[in-house]
Amino acid sequence: MSNVHVNASPIDVASLGRVAVLFGGTSAEREVSLMSGSGVLKALQSQGVDAFAFDPAERPLQELKAEGVSRCFIALHGRGGEDGTVQGALELLGIPYTGSGVMASSIAMDKVMTKRIWRFEGLPTPDWRMVGSVAECEHALVALGAPMIVKPAREGSSIGLSKVTDVSQCAAAYAAAAQHDPEVLCEQFIEGEETTCPVLTVEGEALALPVIRIVAPGGNYDYQNKYFTDEVKYLCPSQLDADEEAEIQRQVLRAFKTLGCRGWARADVMIRKTDRQPFLLEINTSPGMTGHSLVPMSAKAAGLSYEQLCVHLLASASLDQPA
Repeated sequence: MSNVHVNASPIDVASLGRVAVLFGGTSAEREVSLMSGSGVLKALQSQGVDAFAFDPAERPLQELKAEGVSRCFIALHGRGGEDGTVQGALELLGIPYTGSGVMASSIAMDKVMTKRIWRFEGLPTPDWRMVGSVAECEHALVALGAPMIVKPAREGSSIGLSKVTDVSQCAAAYAAAAQHDPEVLCEQFIEGEETTCPVLTVEGEALALPVIRIVAPGGNYDYQNKYFTDEVKYLCPSQLDADEEAEIQRQVLRAFKTLGCRGWARADVMIRKTDRQPFLLEINTSPGMTGHSLVPMSAKAAGLSYEQLCVHLLASASLDQPA
């Protein structure tokens, strides 16, 4: 499975119609979305697609109808773009869109709901506590042990995330997360190697793409290192043992299917140092498409260029309730 090669059928770009690339938006990840969407728009136009930019922060979505849009490429990240709300609006407008539908998008954006479903289905994910105060955060540290990760339940790109090693740090960590979301997640920290694995639907079948191993300076894969430095090393091929890579791909595919995702996604997985057990952290249903992004890197290793990936994703646009 780790040596996956994507043989996507040729796509008639003229059949894709007029395309809106949705990017920008109002979430805390607006800056990243602008980078993702600009890259996607340029790639689609380079392949002859009739695509244009559409920022939902600046124009109401119902204008898509007046523009004669046939389908949308969603390059929005975070709330208001990746959480089922835009997907629901496009369902009502009857305009097919890339990525997961309303329910899967909504669940995947909520890390706690995601973990509850994964745990119920027997998928490995770190222990956690939901907290609503500094005192509860301190109790979570006792229950989960140090170090502990504190983060907003519904945010991405490591925004509002802190690593806590001592009870004295709980107040600041809780405040950093709570300013982005009243629901704060405290999660057991898994010491080990950080990996990520994209999933791409090809001719109706979900495929796990090659795993990427992430080596960040001091193990700190934060917002700055994700998008604005070249200090992080991304290993693809991952150089993991073949059986280990295959197991990560198997778990990620299960995670994708369990939530009812479609089109594409990318799951983050930690490999525990002590026993090499993989743990699913979260799944992104509208992954980044910037110059630092990981889905294009993995897709390239599987034989798909950035431009081919964008066209393939656009061709997969669909609705929960086809007209």
